[in-house]
Amino acid sequence: MTTNSLTCNTTKIVSVIALTLLSGCFDDTAEIKAHMAQVRATTTSYIDPMPEVHPFIHIAYSADDLRSPFVLPRPEAMQQKMQQMAGCLSPNTNRRKQPLEKYALSDLRMRGTLGDASKLWALLEASDLSLHRVAVGNYLGLYSGRIIQVSAKTVKIIELAPDGAGCWVEREAKLDIVQSEESNK
Repeated sequence: MTTNSLTCNTTKIVSVIALTLLSGCFDDTAEIKAHMAQVRATTTSYIDPMPEVHPFIHIAYSADDLRSPFVLPRPEAMQQKMQQMAGCLSPNTNRRKQPLEKYALSDLRMRGTLGDASKLWALLEASDLSLHRVAVGNYLGLYSGRIIQVSAKTVKIIELAPDGAGCWVEREAKLDIVQSEESNK
């Protein structure tokens, strides 16, 4: 046997094997077609109807005669507003803030007093459990609260609260002494 005949036989064998393998790819597709028919038969192709579109109701713009919010006010209007605010109470923004002005009054508790009849200090505990000594004239709270009286059981405070019209009004508040849980037992 020569190499040519071996090569020819090998080529024939390889081509027969390849054709056999390829013929497996073209088997009967009846099963696949039956499955596809079943899926088509059981699948619903229902689509929800479009939602009802409500008719548009036109509302006429009735603020043509008012000032546009995108335009600066006239200088006369600004001057009039400044004159209205000139006689109002307002907090002193140039004053240096004191440590207790970062707490709301609800976050402060009066725990006791120090001193005598001539000078009485109140001991206030903040929500972070820090203890502070305050006297008449000290500031506390979020609304520029100023202590006006310290007694053995109460601290009276005058606060400046905004009235919504650009001015401030005074309101009185107080902190009463709180007994600790240990002394109640």
